[in-house]
Amino acid sequence: MNVTLRTPRFVLRPAQTGDAEAIARYLNDFAVAGNLARVPFPYHLSDAKAWLRTRVPNLPVEETNFSIDLPGEGLAGHVGFHRGPLGPIIGYWLGQPFWNRGIMTEAVSACLDWFFAASTEPTLYSGVFHFNAASLAIQLKLGFTETGRSTLLCLARGAEVEHIDTKLTRSVWKARDK
Repeated sequence: MNVTLRTPRFVLRPAQTGDAEAIARYLNDFAVAGNLARVPFPYHLSDAKAWLRTRVPNLPVEETNFSIDLPGEGLAGHVGFHRGPLGPIIGYWLGQPFWNRGIMTEAVSACLDWFFAASTEPTLYSGVFHFNAASLAIQLKLGFTETGRSTLLCLARGAEVEHIDTKLTRSVWKARDK
């Protein structure tokens, strides 16, 4: 789907070919890539360009992605959905210069509103590597609950890593206090 969302501070928009350099710059940082399952390290401009070629128009809700575009600063990170074995999964990353500004909580919240309005899925899955306390705090703040622990391949680390599995149900999201 080609969707653009607006929050009080920024725009969430489809990724564009012009984002390649910023994506490569921020994901070629082990502090970012080492927290993500599906991102190699080092991360090259060619990796960003290859990924951007997969962002074709009119993908289903469960494969929609949003680039976080800050006024005056440009691309800062990304929130995206992909299909998983139990159902749709949400993942996200933020370039290190943008950490600790509340950007990701705002971005994920807007994307969750959109996802539950645009789909009929009852549950959205996610999780974090066991050492990623900041990302887990975002999920818990937004209503995700821990469902267990597993191991997940982290491409950047080249190893299976302990993973805290989480989920968010439509009913919990709709019932939250805004």
